[in-house]
Amino acid sequence: MDDADAQMIARRVREELARRRLSRQALADMARVSISTLEKALSGRRAFTLATVIRLEQALGVPLQKIPAASPADPLVASPDNLGAYSQNAVRWLEGRYLTLRPSFGTPGDIFAYVTIVQWDAEQGCLVFSEAERLDSSFSQSGKVSLPHLSGHIYLVTNVEGQYRLAVLGRPTIQGALYGILTTLMVGHGSQLIPAAAPFVMLRLKAETELAFGRIKANHPDYARYRAELDLVTSDGFAHFPK
Repeated sequence: MDDADAQMIARRVREELARRRLSRQALADMARVSISTLEKALSGRRAFTLATVIRLEQALGVPLQKIPAASPADPLVASPDNLGAYSQNAVRWLEGRYLTLRPSFGTPGDIFAYVTIVQWDAEQGCLVFSEAERLDSSFSQSGKVSLPHLSGHIYLVTNVEGQYRLAVLGRPTIQGALYGILTTLMVGHGSQLIPAAAPFVMLRLKAETELAFGRIKANHPDYARYRAELDLVTSDGFAHFPK
């Protein structure tokens, strides 16, 4: 890339650091580049490589390179402003299949485990998600993914005729795990629906991994491992439930 492009990328990175009050060391760790490489690139002493730019885009969740304008016949390459205006290239790291865990709302102590699939939808011009392997398949959710750069969080949004379900997740760990909160409606007395919130975890699935889905009870072999993942939501500070 030429000097003008490198200067533009450096300026955008510095703006993101200032906006998020993020240190250069923290960004280097998130992008898995050395602090020396980042410092030299930001100061203009070393050119940005394409690999470094892509890693910085993935860590920040925003495009740093120029995005070519799409013609009317082309699929959308960036999401709408109300979803964070992210480019397809900048969010490829989030696409995939995830083991999803949340506490059971009906039976205290039990855990619900199912699959969430995140992928780019060219027609809508944004990431979308859908659920599979749910014990209660009639309640499977689907919706859009919002990644506003100001908060640095990931939002899974379902909107069915104005009725919302929302998962708020922090930035992924180095293993690609996502931890946060689910807010939804649960069945109360009779047919009454009441608001409910719970810890929410998404763990990236590997093709060779065999996992249990459905309602996981305390005597299940995977229960302790699933419960430990849910406990990390609060113990590691990904979310807070005031008493």
